[in-house]
Amino acid sequence: MRIQTKKIVLGTLVIVLLGAGLWLLKRPASHTAVASASVPVRVIQVVQQDVPRTVSGIGAVLSLHSVVIRPQIDGILTQLLVKEGQTVQVGDLLATLDDRSIKASLDQAKAQLQQNQAQLQGALIDLKRYQLLSVDNGVSKQTLDQQQALVNQLKATAVGNQAAIEAAQVQLSYTQIHSPVTGRVGIRAVDPGNFLRVSDTQGLFSVTQLDPIAVEFSLPQQLLPTLHELLNAKDPALVKAFIGDADHSGTPLGEGRLSLIDNQVSATTGTIKVKAQFDNPTHALWPGQLVNVEIQTGLDQNALVVPPPVVQRGLDTYFVYRVNGDQVETVPVQVLYQDTELNIVSGVKPGDTLVSDGQSRLKPGSKIETLSEPALANTEHDQPVQP
Repeated sequence: MRIQTKKIVLGTLVIVLLGAGLWLLKRPASHTAVASASVPVRVIQVVQQDVPRTVSGIGAVLSLHSVVIRPQIDGILTQLLVKEGQTVQVGDLLATLDDRSIKASLDQAKAQLQQNQAQLQGALIDLKRYQLLSVDNGVSKQTLDQQQALVNQLKATAVGNQAAIEAAQVQLSYTQIHSPVTGRVGIRAVDPGNFLRVSDTQGLFSVTQLDPIAVEFSLPQQLLPTLHELLNAKDPALVKAFIGDADHSGTPLGEGRLSLIDNQVSATTGTIKVKAQFDNPTHALWPGQLVNVEIQTGLDQNALVVPPPVVQRGLDTYFVYRVNGDQVETVPVQVLYQDTELNIVSGVKPGDTLVSDGQSRLKPGSKIETLSEPALANTEHDQPVQP
């Protein structure tokens, strides 16, 4: 009897517990639970503005004109008239060689010319006299012809003497070395007193033009049609040079203009070499320097701009979370252009409010709470919920 009573009690308890569980499961959620379901997010508004399109690359700074100063004749270096690092102009005297032997050769050539001119003057007088005598047969025709030949010979000798003088003058000019370019003097390789030879390859020093200067860089061959348009425009495309990244963290070195596209594409890399010319009055760009370059390839007018974190990637499309009251909805978008600072999109309207942070806990219809604090913690590694 007691056993049956216990069974009845236990059965009753089981039924009560099952009923209580079902009631708890079916009980409507409290107002507090609903309120706690709001997701904290940060938002931005879609901005409409003009956006320049750019491409970047790594370039090398090149001098437009660099010359190694070498002697054009053999001789002893007597003077160096410039210092290392000095800026010189075209035509400035840089160095001199020993010119004594060349001056002596020049003086000798001039003396020979004077001697020959005196002989030629006498021969011309005799020729004139023979021509008068030949009218009355006072002199033989053979004598007249010989005198004419002597005059011609002396004239030819005078021409040779004049050429020797000019050659000596050229050699003398080589003893004074002038700068062929405006630029900066490099490190000196030879001291005064050394004997210089034309066959020496080292040279005295180099003179390198620094202003204006060029930057050479490579771009993908797919940009070749665009580059032709940019080069042939009324104002060639603007090119910027930086040390570091071509953004707010990089150090700008100057702005130049596209000046040259190479005549062939590299078969190994599929790139085309491009050159830009920069005004360089402060010498911020230096020959041989490696720099980052950025060239503007186009301009999107009245583009719809959002920060990159706003755009989420779905299985086969891009989307954004748009705020609608206190909830969010997913809106498919197309990304027309993107870089590290902004995305140009279509599918939204100027002024739309979009979620910029906190998307990892959102889904269509989620209630949100807009925050004004900095970016939410621990969200940079979260993955967005697929719409």
